Amino acid sequence: MLGAHHAASGAAAWIALTTQFEVSLASVISADWAQQPVLLGAGLLDVGPAGVISGALVTAGAALVPDADHHRATIAHSLPPVSNIVCSAVGDLAGGHRRGTHSVLGVAVFVALAWLAGLPSFETQRFGTVYPAAGLLCILLVAFAAKALKFIPDRLRKTPWAVGIAVAAFITAFAPEHQNWFPLAMAIGVVVHLLGDMVTTGGINLWWPLRIRPPKALRKVPGLRRIWRPNGSFALPLLGNAGSWREWLLLVPVSAYVVLVLIGAASELSHAGMSPFVAAR
Repeated sequence: MLGAHHAASGAAAWIALTTQFEVSLASVISADWAQQPVLLGAGLLDVGPAGVISGALVTAGAALVPDADHHRATIAHSLPPVSNIVCSAVGDLAGGHRRGTHSVLGVAVFVALAWLAGLPSFETQRFGTVYPAAGLLCILLVAFAAKALKFIPDRLRKTPWAVGIAVAAFITAFAPEHQNWFPLAMAIGVVVHLLGDMVTTGGINLWWPLRIRPPKALRKVPGLRRIWRPNGSFALPLLGNAGSWREWLLLVPVSAYVVLVLIGAASELSHAGMSPFVAAR
């Protein structure tokens, strides 16, 4: 899956899990069943509009973290020279591309790091609970998302540090008031990335460093060889190759969903007298 699509999927997953709103179909469908509004989103966390925006940005960046195992990946050049060094080190530790970072072990490590980053915190009168360590890590995650989504204007692409720090400062000040929001956002992003790679032809080995091969008796079952491969990788290639038309067909509405919800959240902040970048809680 393309990097921008990973980021959009991560943001969409955060929004879907933390928000909930009604959509009326009555204006376009006259059937009786369409008269009842449809609920979109799980609404598992009451994060408010600021939390929706900050969480979506972090999760978009977290959804790119598994690709930090490749020193030539787009995100490796997102925040030079730190991103280059980080991606090179991660690739060495992970044993190469689509190995350690694309496994259950990788998910556990990334979430543990996010949990540790979220521990140091202090209370402020203006912004409530602030997580400075998580904010520093957010600089890197925001830079990942900005690079993949290409939403930084051309004139600012030479100043990724300024953009990353500005957005991370907003996230630090307006993060959701849930202590474990940061590891949760990391977990959602990384898991969504793994799922995205699993539905393309590449597949991943979830149990790395183990290589659990299918029994010989099952290797001849029609279709199973493409799902559970002799090298231990799993793939359900519903989207075909990365960047295929099927992937675009899925991600265009997903991206539109993210944009519309974020615009709505920003509008709520504006009506409440809060700017996404300069505000008091």
